[in-house]
Amino acid sequence: MLRAEQRTTSWKLIGPGIVVAATGVGAGDMVASLVAGERFGYALLWAVLVGCLVKVALAEATGRWHLATEQTIFDGWRSLGGWTFVFFGPYIVLWGFVYGASAMSAAALPLAALFPSVPLSVFAVLAGLTGLVFVWFNQYAVFEKVVTVLVGVMFVTVVGLAVYLVPDLGALAAGLVPSNPDGSLFNTLGLIGGVGGTITMACYGFWVNAKGWRNATWITMMRLDNRVAYITTGVFVVAMLIVGAELLGAGQVALAEGSKGLVSLADVLEERFGRFVSVVFLIGFFAAAYTSIIGVWHGVSLMFADFVGNIRGRANRPVEERETSVEFRAYLLWLTFPPMLLLAVGKPIQLVIAYGVLGSAFMPFLAFTLMWLLNSKRTPPQWRNGAVSNAGLALAGGLFLLLCGQEVLSRIGAI
Repeated sequence: MLRAEQRTTSWKLIGPGIVVAATGVGAGDMVASLVAGERFGYALLWAVLVGCLVKVALAEATGRWHLATEQTIFDGWRSLGGWTFVFFGPYIVLWGFVYGASAMSAAALPLAALFPSVPLSVFAVLAGLTGLVFVWFNQYAVFEKVVTVLVGVMFVTVVGLAVYLVPDLGALAAGLVPSNPDGSLFNTLGLIGGVGGTITMACYGFWVNAKGWRNATWITMMRLDNRVAYITTGVFVVAMLIVGAELLGAGQVALAEGSKGLVSLADVLEERFGRFVSVVFLIGFFAAAYTSIIGVWHGVSLMFADFVGNIRGRANRPVEERETSVEFRAYLLWLTFPPMLLLAVGKPIQLVIAYGVLGSAFMPFLAFTLMWLLNSKRTPPQWRNGAVSNAGLALAGGLFLLLCGQEVLSRIGAI
């Protein structure tokens, strides 16, 4: 394909990037940003921006592979050898089992705070079931519209709250200069590594294809879509950092651990500004958590369907066929029902350790295999990596290796 054949870009076509960014930004990212703001003010703002650039590089590389080669990422991985599938198979099965429980719990927390008379487990089960039903009976076009509406809700509520708090613009500008306050290393790495990115980064190419972008003529449009998405994500995460700095840091308020910290924040908001502001924030919190449910239910199920299709010799099926395939729906059920057992009995420590180690290894795996594929003859010459793409993927891979090492050490310490 020649670059001259590129289609005209249009803001009206933006969508897959919003989906991948919104799916990747969940309750964990919100808490990480709040905690960073609470502890270090605006000093780590630069890390948010670096995180966005890293994710732009990863998502662009994933989308470019799908469009330039007209193959999926699994076709590329298969060409690198069977070891890629040996790694990915156990990972996607274990990841889905544990993530399903975490995602349902996160979406249930704001609802339980709004309606305390209803048990948390009821809302968690309802979140999973509604996600299952929605994805089962709708294909990509409807899915994208719903995610976009939820993104609008989470963006308006959280960014509106940050503006309402009137941030210190001077301190905000100073935070653009890289610094590393004492005790901030893990928070810095977490901000860079956690700005909207998990296995869902690899889903981007599938969502690009589902949008109808199937070949290299769409690469320019894909790049616009990707950049707009992560600019939006960056603004959202910066808004959470502002809330942490202005509301929690200034008032010396410590958050509860994990996603429950967001419920603690809602209590602080109610005390400071009244019930209305607290309710609005909880609605935004739910929107962020629920996009992660339906995004993963759809995107990772598409990946699983293609993974199994490659093993069975049925690669490169149309996205519309994958969305109704047995493999797609089997993984939907796997994400929904087995994790409900974990909601009831808790997560066995051995399972949590294996999940953490495999999960932290996926992002460097994605970054370095994309570098390999996009610098090889598998990619048409005009769409191979340039210096900027290689630098971005190398930075991403190196960063995620550090995070992987940190995760492995922390898991070993938990034994």
